Amino acid sequence: MRAHWSVHTGLSELPPISQHNTTGFAPVASSDARILILGTLPGVASIKQQQYYAHPQNAFWRLLEQLFNIPAQASYERHCQSAQAHGLAIWDVCHTAQRFGSLDSSIQGHSIIANDINHLLTSCPHITLIAFNGQAAAQLFKKHIHLTPTIPTVTLPSTSPANARLSFEQKLLQWAVLKQHKNNH
Repeated sequence: MRAHWSVHTGLSELPPISQHNTTGFAPVASSDARILILGTLPGVASIKQQQYYAHPQNAFWRLLEQLFNIPAQASYERHCQSAQAHGLAIWDVCHTAQRFGSLDSSIQGHSIIANDINHLLTSCPHITLIAFNGQAAAQLFKKHIHLTPTIPTVTLPSTSPANARLSFEQKLLQWAVLKQHKNNH
C-alpha cells in the first residue's frame, strides 16, 4: 500500500515586500519510492501555483518527460502521481527560509529551517539515491542535514531557468543518471 503526502502550505499569498519568509511544500512521495529528488525551496511561481517547479521555463518536468515518459503538459496532479509511480520522491532541503525573490543565492542562511529528511527516509525505506537539483541544494543539504544512515547522493545541474550555462540537452545527459539508477535497482 502506498502512503501519500499531499502538497500544500499555509501561505495564501506572499507579502508585498521584496524579502519574504518562504515555507515549502510537503513531499510528493510514496512509501515505495527509490529516488529522492531534493531542491532548495519553492520559488515565487511555485508558491503562487502551489506546485513544485511551476515556473514555465523550469526544465524539471520536461526532463522527467524525456526520462520517464511523464507528460510535461499533464496536470500537476498527474505529474505527482506519475513521478510516484516511477519510484520518485520530490521535496526540498529547506522547510522555510527568508529570501529575496526566487534565486537560491538569495536564501538567507541564518533563517533556514531544514525539512526532516531522516523522517521521510524512515517512511520511504527503499530510497537508495538522493539527487540534488543543483549545487545550492547539495550545499544546503550538507550544511543542515545529517543522515542516519547515509545514502548515496548525486548533484545534478539545476533545472531553474537561472541556470542558463547548460542547454536542455546537456542537463538531460546528466539527469539520465536517475533513469540508469532506477533500471539498476
